[in-house]
Amino acid sequence: MKAAALQMVSGLQVQDNLQQARRLLEDAAAQGVELAALPEYFCAMGARDTDKLALREALGEGAIQDFLAGAARDLGLWIVGGTLPLRCGSDRHVRNTTLVFSPAGERVARYDKIHLFRFDNGRERFDEAAVIEAGSAPVHFDMAARDGSAWRVGLSVCYDLRFPELYRAHARAGADVLLVPSAFTHTTGQAHWDVLLRARAVENLAYVIAPAQGGLHENGRRTWGHSMVVEPWGQVLAQCAEGPAVVAGLLDAAHLKQVRAQLPALDHRVL
Repeated sequence: MKAAALQMVSGLQVQDNLQQARRLLEDAAAQGVELAALPEYFCAMGARDTDKLALREALGEGAIQDFLAGAARDLGLWIVGGTLPLRCGSDRHVRNTTLVFSPAGERVARYDKIHLFRFDNGRERFDEAAVIEAGSAPVHFDMAARDGSAWRVGLSVCYDLRFPELYRAHARAGADVLLVPSAFTHTTGQAHWDVLLRARAVENLAYVIAPAQGGLHENGRRTWGHSMVVEPWGQVLAQCAEGPAVVAGLLDAAHLKQVRAQLPALDHRVL
């Protein structure tokens, strides 16, 4: 199965971002991709964190969700909708949510980001909890590829990458693929992005698909990019440093089975 991480440089205006995402999705479909994942905040990178509040949608309603469902249906793709802001119980917060749509345009999974990014090095300061309400549960979904092979896909978002217990929970649930839509800062991405993604693949003997924001945004923020597809032995199959791109790789069920048979690390359970 061919899968792709779609890299974007999202701006302030939702419609412009949706047009950029549509072009990438069309390109992915033309390349024979079946599973296409958009990055975190694909619909908007606001000037302020609170801009998310004005964009929030109720589950099942709204232009962003309509876009994802329509694109999946039109292009015959499984689409992982990066993240978008969904309403929650607080008027001052949103959920940072990944929604997954089948080629029929049906929503098949929802994951609310569990771990909220906080970072302060004296020059850059981020505190997602000021506007985002954390999720609480791991989520995975099952999909069938066009060749009939079955894949279980575990969901995560950006800062979740630093918490290996989430990915081991996915592995224990039988996940073959781990998705990490992200908007890593240039500072933290340069230091840790590659090593963390490859570690999650090796630890869990799974494919990792990591679509990222990558470049200088209208709001002045610079994201690390380097969207990639990693195979279960830790080899990077495809990568792009910066700019909008379709980063595609082939997921091979036979290779996954062989690697897990050769190194049955997932059979060990100490805890």
